[in-house]
Amino acid sequence: MAYVLCVDDEESISGLVRQILVMNGHEVAIATDGFKALESVAQREPDILVLDRSMPGMDGIEVCRQLKANPFLSRIPVLMLTALATVDFKIEGFNAGADDYLVKPFEPRELTARVSSLLRISLREGDRNPSSGLPGGRAIGAHIEEKLARGEEFTVVYIDLDYFKPFADTFGFVAADAVITGVGKMLGAIVATSGDFAAHIGGDDFLIVCPPERAQTLAESATKGFEDVMHEVVGPEIWRKGAFKGLNRDGELQEFPLTGLTAVIVEVNRETFVSLSHLGEAAATWKRAAKSTGGNRTIWAK
Repeated sequence: MAYVLCVDDEESISGLVRQILVMNGHEVAIATDGFKALESVAQREPDILVLDRSMPGMDGIEVCRQLKANPFLSRIPVLMLTALATVDFKIEGFNAGADDYLVKPFEPRELTARVSSLLRISLREGDRNPSSGLPGGRAIGAHIEEKLARGEEFTVVYIDLDYFKPFADTFGFVAADAVITGVGKMLGAIVATSGDFAAHIGGDDFLIVCPPERAQTLAESATKGFEDVMHEVVGPEIWRKGAFKGLNRDGELQEFPLTGLTAVIVEVNRETFVSLSHLGEAAATWKRAAKSTGGNRTIWAK
C-alpha cells in the first residue's frame, strides 16, 4: 500500500495511528517532533504525512511550511491532526500548505478514509501529462479498478483526434502542442463541472469516466469544446475552409479534413470487465469503425 510518516509527540496518538493504518495494509514510521520529521523525510520520502499540529520545538505548521516550500517535497500530501478545531486554526494550517485536517479525538474509519482520499489525489497529481495537465497511465487504472471494486456501472468515453498526425506534420510542434494543451484544459473544465474523471492516455488519445446517463452529454460537450480549441489554434480562415494540405504516408501532397474529434462510449461493469487492455482493444476497434466512415462523431460501442 503506502508508506506513511506519522509525526506526533504523544506516544498514545502515534501508536494508535500506526495500529489503524497498519491494519489497513500501510507501512508506518513515527517521528516524535518536527525536526526528526524533516530528517526522516530527507532519508525516505513518505507517500503521505500524518502531522500533529501542536508540538514542542518545531510545530506542525512550520514542518508543513518547510515541506511545501521544497519543490521536490511539496507533492507529499499532509493530513494535519489537531485538538484545535476552530476555523482560524484550520485556516492557518491550510495556509501553511496542509491538504486536509482531522480533529482529535478521531474515529478510526475517518482516519483511514482521509488517508485513502489524499493518496488517490496524490496519485493523480503525480501522474499528469506535462502537455495536457491531465492524469495518465497509473491514475487511469487506479480509478477504473476502484469503481469496479465498488461494483459501480460506468462508461468510458474514449476520445481520439482525427487526422492529427498530418495536422502536426503540417502545422508543426507548437500548433500540435497547443491543441493537446487546449484539449486538456477543455476536458478538465468539463469534468470539474460534472465531477467526473478525465485523463490523457497519451498522444492524441483521451478519456472520460462517468455514469452512463452523462456519457452522451459529456461527449457532445467535448466535441463542441474541441471545435473552439481548433478555431483558436488554426485561425478563422483555415477553420472556415475545414481542410488543409499536407503530406500523406507516401510523401504525396494531399488535402485532409481539419482535425476533428471522435468519441467512442463503452459501458463497463464488473461482470463484463476483463482487463484495461481488453477495454482499450474494444475502444480501438470501435474507433477504427468510426474513422472508416469519416470520423468526427460519437458512437456507442454495443
